Amino acid sequence: MKSPRSATRPDRPNSVLWNLLTLENLMTGSLVHLVYWFGLGVIALGGFGAVGGAVGLALREGPLMGILAAIPVAVAGLLVISALAIVWRSFCEFYVIVIQIGEDLRVLRRSAEADMAAPRAVPAAALSETLPLVAPAPSAQRRRPVADRDQ
Repeated sequence: MKSPRSATRPDRPNSVLWNLLTLENLMTGSLVHLVYWFGLGVIALGGFGAVGGAVGLALREGPLMGILAAIPVAVAGLLVISALAIVWRSFCEFYVIVIQIGEDLRVLRRSAEADMAAPRAVPAAALSETLPLVAPAPSAQRRRPVADRDQ
């Protein structure tokens, strides 16, 4: 008789180290969130740099010329930062989708392996339904002729 502890124990060791070494449980789903926020932080620092550069340009060039030169620099910097944030989010979403596809394929593979291991018995009624059907005999009734409207 098996002990209760050995009956509930899976055939693979259940430890954090084993999961990291065998890649059975993927941790990239949670890790990509950290990478995403880190990337947004770097992009935000770039945005602060663009605004700071525009303010520095405005202070160095004088009142009127500085403002006229700083506005395009600030607008261009903010547009670039916005585009970078959108591209970064798209990249991270693509990465998450690829990971989810991999997890779905793993589930499909396991279910296919389980189906191959345990063949199912097919009832005779189901076999007769899969045979090709014979075309029905033509109807004995005649079709009525359609009256031509032009005559």
